[in-house]
Amino acid sequence: MRATGFRWSDAEVRRALGLSGGDPAKNYRGVSTDTRALRPGDVFVALQGERFDGHDFVDAAVAAGCGAVVASQPMDLPVPVHRVSDTLTALGDLAHHRREHEADIPVVGITGSSGKTTVKDLTLGALSSLPGAHGTRANNNNRIGLPLTILGMPTGGGRGANDSDDRRTRDDGHGSTAPRTRDDGHGSAALRTPPTDRPLILEMGANEPGEIAELARIAKPTVGVVTTVSETHVERLAGLAGVMAEKLDLIRSLAPDAAAVVGDEPAALAEEARALRPDVAVAGWSERADPELRPSKARVGPGGAWSFEWRGRTVALRIPGAHNVHNALLALAVSRFLGVPEDDAATGVSAVGPGAMRNELRRVGDVTLLVDCYNANAASVSAAVSTLEALEATGRKVAVLGTMLELGTRSRAIHREALERALATGIDRFVLTGAFACAARRVSDARVHLVERVEELAERLPRLVAPGDAVLLKASRGVRLERTIPALESSFGEARV
Repeated sequence: MRATGFRWSDAEVRRALGLSGGDPAKNYRGVSTDTRALRPGDVFVALQGERFDGHDFVDAAVAAGCGAVVASQPMDLPVPVHRVSDTLTALGDLAHHRREHEADIPVVGITGSSGKTTVKDLTLGALSSLPGAHGTRANNNNRIGLPLTILGMPTGGGRGANDSDDRRTRDDGHGSTAPRTRDDGHGSAALRTPPTDRPLILEMGANEPGEIAELARIAKPTVGVVTTVSETHVERLAGLAGVMAEKLDLIRSLAPDAAAVVGDEPAALAEEARALRPDVAVAGWSERADPELRPSKARVGPGGAWSFEWRGRTVALRIPGAHNVHNALLALAVSRFLGVPEDDAATGVSAVGPGAMRNELRRVGDVTLLVDCYNANAASVSAAVSTLEALEATGRKVAVLGTMLELGTRSRAIHREALERALATGIDRFVLTGAFACAARRVSDARVHLVERVEELAERLPRLVAPGDAVLLKASRGVRLERTIPALESSFGEARV
């Protein structure tokens, strides 16, 4: 039977860190890495990075009332110090220990070059009928954010040390984190018996080799999802093959009785995933997808959002873009593995709206803005341009494209290739800045307007847009292309969602 709650005792912390001893009667409230958010009684983990060192803030943590410190340096403090060789690994070990204590909850790990956050949100929608669904917030999907998400999840019942929830759970006698399969004739997407409640949905990001495997070690997913693979973070991942290998580490890390779901693009993703796991579920538009995970009767509305039929249910998305049909099918596949009733899953997915700056439609006077500048790679640029093309507008379709970051030595070629694909569409005007402007210097196309420096866009973009136009803003997060919105508001009216 599952424990009724979780509490970080001094002995429990040391056990999680691979240390002996500790006082089982001394309890801590939770785990923190930030003195600004630390609560009295928390264990403070002194993380180290390229531009910061948490050991510099230990005195502030003690002054704020922390109960103990995890450090990689010797320290003489009035609270217990748990000495480790690497505090980042220690944070993961603490989260892994917490996950082990909650061994009977379903954990969904989601990775991919793009679409992670949208699929996470759609999965939370699909699972919304299960009590206590909990997931990654903001973009906390790395070796710091994922452990903190696990450490902040609701306790198993009654108020535990984290004080985050008092939901009670029921013992269904299954005892295992893995869902059990029942053959219902639907192949790889077969319904599985759901483990109690409180599903945990985790994004898993990576920009260097080995990160996905480490995140999977910490989280022990019972369902692994790979959305898509493209040339992103190639500076450290050695090209598309390296990105593919890194993302598929999630599938490699799954236990034999866990479930796996991947998208059908690119073709190599489904092929390599099936080689690793013949039972993997594949979702998407193409023939590579499993028949029950392809949309039927798909149609697009005037705002660019699609509806489709899935297992006899209508799914009416609120997020524009054909690629979000693919994302919704991934979420629905997860819901099948966790035994969510189809009506509940379809209703939950249909209720999910776009996240901030992710396929977000806004009105600025008579101008329609498609704000999709939270992240960018070649695949997501193509998807965003296609979404713009599908929007209804009385005026022109204007694509504002800014730099895609972290593409390494292939950056120029990737921008040039992405631009060629965009120019092959029916978009009326392209406003290109940064690396896209560089890629277009030798392009002879009357639709192309170059604004070399993104800082100049605020001044020039309003003159390139007219009432009735639909305008896409697409770039990597570091470009901050949303800075142009106030200038558009000054010219055309206040933005409204």
